[in-house]
Amino acid sequence: MQLEKLNRAEALRYMGYKGGEINENILKITEECEEALLKAVKPRLVYKVFGIEPAEEGIRVLNTSLVFKGKDISAHLKDCTRCVMLCVTLSAEADKLIRFYEAEGMEKALIADSLASAAVEQVCEIAETEIQKQVGEYHYTWRFSPGYGDFPLDIQGEFLKVLDAPARIGVNVTDSLILIPRKSVTAVMGVSETEIPKGRRGCISCNMKDRCQYRQKGLYCYW
Repeated sequence: MQLEKLNRAEALRYMGYKGGEINENILKITEECEEALLKAVKPRLVYKVFGIEPAEEGIRVLNTSLVFKGKDISAHLKDCTRCVMLCVTLSAEADKLIRFYEAEGMEKALIADSLASAAVEQVCEIAETEIQKQVGEYHYTWRFSPGYGDFPLDIQGEFLKVLDAPARIGVNVTDSLILIPRKSVTAVMGVSETEIPKGRRGCISCNMKDRCQYRQKGLYCYW
């Protein structure tokens, strides 16, 4: 998996830009950081497909010890018979580059961090397309990550273990539930043989809509 260019517009959104003219110096630094990131990062993916069934606390992932707890993940996987568990990462090189820029100044580090956030989302989109091609022509939900709504973040350790992500792509989780490398994502996609209502998408159905920082700024998050 390789990125040829980064979504600068998305990175600028992460930096808080809502449009209008952008400082020439910011654009110059953004170009420099993008070039460095594209050379440094090594995007990687691991995923597995499991059968699922409703459980008292949420959704049981068959042939594992996992139970996805919470009403939100249960609603997300409603009518799905399987799920895709996935993990993507930009690799440790992205973290190293951001730390390097921190020594030069926080402005540059912030721009690099925002570009890396946009990059990992691009990798997620590429991964989603590749997974759907490999799994087959079914109906898929959007990606739902631990920490969204009432889907507990403390599932991360077991989630990574089931995927063998530490050994396969070098992703681990700290005691404070932070993924390492930082520019990594875990997520669940539902797989259904019947069409999934579009109404499940968007801000109106999101648990965070009333306290979302993006909505307060007139923006939206990627999912």
